[in-house]
This record gives sequence, structure tokens and C-alpha cells, in this order.
Amino acid sequence: MHALQGERQTHSYSSVLLVLAIFSTIASAQAVKSEGVIKAREGDSMVVQTSNAPNLVVMLNDSTKVGQVQGVFQSRRKEMSMAALIPGLTVKVKGTYDEKNQLVATEVSFKGDDLKRAEAIQAGLHETKQQTEQHGVELARQQAQLAEHHEKITANKASIDAAIARFGQLDDYYILDEVTVYFDNGKTNVATKYNPQLLALAEKAKTVNGYVVEVKGYASPVGSTELNQQLSEDRADAVTNILVQQGHIPLTRMLAPGAMGESHQVGKNSTEQEQAANRRVVVRVLQNKAIAGI
Repeated sequence: MHALQGERQTHSYSSVLLVLAIFSTIASAQAVKSEGVIKAREGDSMVVQTSNAPNLVVMLNDSTKVGQVQGVFQSRRKEMSMAALIPGLTVKVKGTYDEKNQLVATEVSFKGDDLKRAEAIQAGLHETKQQTEQHGVELARQQAQLAEHHEKITANKASIDAAIARFGQLDDYYILDEVTVYFDNGKTNVATKYNPQLLALAEKAKTVNGYVVEVKGYASPVGSTELNQQLSEDRADAVTNILVQQGHIPLTRMLAPGAMGESHQVGKNSTEQEQAANRRVVVRVLQNKAIAGI
């Protein structure tokens, strides 16, 4: 008797649990409605901000109907593509929760005015993005130019340091190259052996930003001072002609040839070697320190 009663109770409990499970399944399968603004869209899902849920995930599938409601009473419906579901669009969603507690949309609807507004927002965002990207490209270009400029300054500094170690510097200029041309006693013509040196100096000068070429002629004190002054001038002019005519140095880059006469003598001129050292023209490639920028 007691066994029969226990069996009946067990059967009763099982029936209750089955009924509860059925009601639970029915309740979870009941359609829910929600309204909000699409915050994000990615493939078959979108995030909707509603009054109750700031990040409601809505799943879309091939069965989801998308439509635009029309008319004063919104009684007409125009089928739309899922491509219309863009961020910023206010939508009404109907659907059911699946076993993962995700809202699977059966219907998504929206108003035409809301779609236009969302499209305008997206257009503005796209334009802003393009402007930001263009600004980024321009900034990258400027940074590249600055880096290139820095590299040039660094290279220029290394070149100037090497030149200073070899040739020295003046008050306002760095001396980047120098050639000395020697002359026979009383002569002003340039020996052909100096032509390659002068032309090489001219080519190097053209690689220097803001270069100028300085030419200064000298004479030994043998003979009259007036004659030696003229000799130094003629020697400087002869070298200048080679630089301009054969080296193609523009006149705008040439400092006025300096006739130094008997000034700045080398040694005491007591020997022929010392006198020969004073019959010279010194050519220098100069760069203004302000232009060098270092």
C-alpha cells in the first residue's frame, strides 16, 4: 500500500516538473519587443541601446525581416535590406531569446526619417574619418620631412666637422674645401695641372647648400709693390675665369676676387721656395654658418 502511494507521489512530482519545463520553454519562446538605437553592427549581430539595456545584443539571420514603416499610422511596410541597419538608426526589434539567452530578431523595423538621419550621421562620420586620415597622412609626411631634414643636418654637420678639421673656419663661414694654385715668377697664366683640382672643387661646391666661392690672389715681394698688386689681381681673375667658364660656377656664387698683393706672406721670403709659396691664389668653398643651421 505504502509502495503504491510512493509511486503515485513520484509520478505526480514528475508531472509537475514536466509542466514547469513546458511553461518555461513557452515563456522563453514568447516574442519580445524592444526599441532603441543601433550602437554597432558587425555581420549577423548588432548592439542596440535601449532604455533597459545599454548594450543589447541582437542576432540576425536569413529569416529576419527588415522593413521601413510608412504612412501616418505606420501601417504600411516596405521591405529593406539588412544593409540599412546602420549605427545611429532607431529600430524596433521583435524576436525570441535562444538557449544562449541572445535575442534573435524575427523582425526589425524603422522609420524613413530615422534612416535619413542615421545616414547623415554616418556621412558626417565618414567625412570626419577621411579628414582625420588625410591629417594623419599630412602629419606623417611632415614628420618624414623633418626626419629627412634632421638626417641632412646630421650629415652636413659631419661634413663640416671634417672640413673644419682640414681647412678651418672664418668668423661667418665654414671652409668646406680649398685649392691653392701656384704661379711662376711674374706670370699670371694657370698651369693646366691645376684644372682638374679646380673643376673638382667646383663640382663639390654645387653640393653645398648656399655655397659661395672665394678667390684671393697673392704675390711675392720681389719687384715693385704696384706690380705685385696687379699680379695678384690678374692671377685671381685667371682662376676665377676657369671656375666660371669651365666649372660653370654662377657669378652670383662668386665673391669678388681679392687682390691681396704682398700681404699675408708665407715665411720671410729669404729663399726661392718661400717666394714661390707666395706666388699663389687660394680658392675656398664657403658656407654661411647661419645657412648651415648647426
